[in-house]
Amino acid sequence: MKEARSVRCSIKLFVLCHGLLQLSQLLYSSYFKSTITTIERRYGLSSYSSGTISSLHEISNSILIVFVSYFGNRVHRPRVIGIGGILMAISAMILTLPHFVSQPYEYDSVLHNRQDICNLHQNSSNTESCGRDETRRLTDSNNLWLLMATAQLLFGVGSVPIQPFGISYIDDFAGPGNSAVYIAILFAISVFGPAIGFLMGSVILRIYVDVDKFGFGVEQELRPGDPRWVGAWWMGLLITAGCLALTSIPYFFFPRRMPRENNVIGSESDMSVDFKKPDTSLLDFLKMFPRMFVHLLLSPLFLMLILAQCCFSSVIAGLSTFLSKYLERQYSASPAYSSLLFGALILPAVAVGMLVGGVIMKKAGLSLKTIPRFSVVMLTISTLLCIPLFFMGCPTHSVSEVNHNQIVQDGSLPKCYSNCSCPSSAFNPVCGSDNIEYISPCHAGCTNFTKDPDKGHRVQLYTNCRCVSGSQNHARPSPCPNSCPHLLLPVIIVIALASLIACFTHNPMYMMVLRSVPAEEKSFAIGIQFLLMRILAWLPAPALFGMAIDTSCIWWKHVCGKKYSCGYYDNDILRNRYFGLQVGYKVMGIFLLMMLGWKVQRTQEYSLEKRPEGLL
Repeated sequence: MKEARSVRCSIKLFVLCHGLLQLSQLLYSSYFKSTITTIERRYGLSSYSSGTISSLHEISNSILIVFVSYFGNRVHRPRVIGIGGILMAISAMILTLPHFVSQPYEYDSVLHNRQDICNLHQNSSNTESCGRDETRRLTDSNNLWLLMATAQLLFGVGSVPIQPFGISYIDDFAGPGNSAVYIAILFAISVFGPAIGFLMGSVILRIYVDVDKFGFGVEQELRPGDPRWVGAWWMGLLITAGCLALTSIPYFFFPRRMPRENNVIGSESDMSVDFKKPDTSLLDFLKMFPRMFVHLLLSPLFLMLILAQCCFSSVIAGLSTFLSKYLERQYSASPAYSSLLFGALILPAVAVGMLVGGVIMKKAGLSLKTIPRFSVVMLTISTLLCIPLFFMGCPTHSVSEVNHNQIVQDGSLPKCYSNCSCPSSAFNPVCGSDNIEYISPCHAGCTNFTKDPDKGHRVQLYTNCRCVSGSQNHARPSPCPNSCPHLLLPVIIVIALASLIACFTHNPMYMMVLRSVPAEEKSFAIGIQFLLMRILAWLPAPALFGMAIDTSCIWWKHVCGKKYSCGYYDNDILRNRYFGLQVGYKVMGIFLLMMLGWKVQRTQEYSLEKRPEGLL
């Protein structure tokens, strides 16, 4: 009995459990980000919509994080953390519901829908059809919004107590000098979460979305590189839900208070750690909060530092949410391969950068005066490394009726497929023998096709294509090949290197927050720091990057006359706006750090001038 109690009261065990819970939390977040473009394709979302969904949890988190400062030691912290973990597991389960309540995924194919090929025997014109399938498709998109918004808001509620309650619990009961070591171990364990999440995405997105309906053994017409391919995005969410539920259970068995490390477990007095409840009520605390908040924001050093951190956090939000989509569109990388590159190269570079930054902070003894200078130099180098990325891109494919004009002057349809009865919602890209891409075989005027002799469930070639110039007049069942896939790995290496150098500043800037406020305001300052970073960076940045991506779209798919999702982007505009927004954020952050360094210099000079001569 006594041994069981001693194990239950081990702060080392709590550190391990909390590290695993944080790993599961980051596993969920990173996996969801790795699948966001797949969900976009499956349910016809714009990048603005998917970016908004991915950051909705920040709303509920930002609202409730204020109360953490008040309740602190008043509650049974391990149990509240456990409840939070269970809520996050439930939210992950809710996120999978759109898959199970939706109709099976349907895509344009001549094998399933003969309207996708030129049918000269029909007299109907190219009109927008809005049948039962199209209506259900729009209904599925609306259901997705409702369910995913609910799930993300619930996840935000569940994640509120995880870090503040966990770190404060460790700090209260760790032995003298052990707190910093345990917190470092905590983050060392949890840092594997994002890498595992993106790597898991790279594996699961190779599985077809409706594998639960058709089974693993069924041969699919689509392949992972096809622009119509949708992976089993929901499957990884079920795995992360299980991880969150399992890692939440141990918290219900930890005591509210445990003896400090190196103390002998015995009397009840050993179990107490000066838990004095504040005299203020919750109402009084809420009245005091605005005054404390404004007082902290009136500190120029604190405000400029937090705003600079918001700029750099916005860059991270844009990268983590949409880098996979950028690689897919710019270099024709599959979603699975994009997630693999992110998890295997960029995230380890970020982790190493943070670690090296902590070592530099300790070895160089960076002061309040030198931290801004060091950060400006590192971030300037990181920004300069991003400049080649503006030129390391692929030109946009020549796509008939998108950026390759085949429309006659009076605005009517090209004669080559004017009698083909092509549905305007068709999207099944093919590459003509003239090296021009067409939206579908019907839009290429193809009247026939041949099947692959080895795999009868796939089309080998579309023939008799009236719109394809030249003597062969055929089209291959895929987009035209990318002209610069060799640039993909160099781009990833440049981004990883820029991220590595930028992350050297993470630890020094975090420590500067603690040094820029009075000792009695440190805890409150950290809470305000996270609150402002959520409101100013993590919440709006994904939607802002999504808007920038949407403005580079040159052809939207339509269902029942409504925009469904983007079919083609202008690669040059996409590249310039995606990286331009990142560089813009970095330049603003560097400017704020330069102002911060100047302010620190002036403050120290003023202090020296006011100091009595005898103390000089």
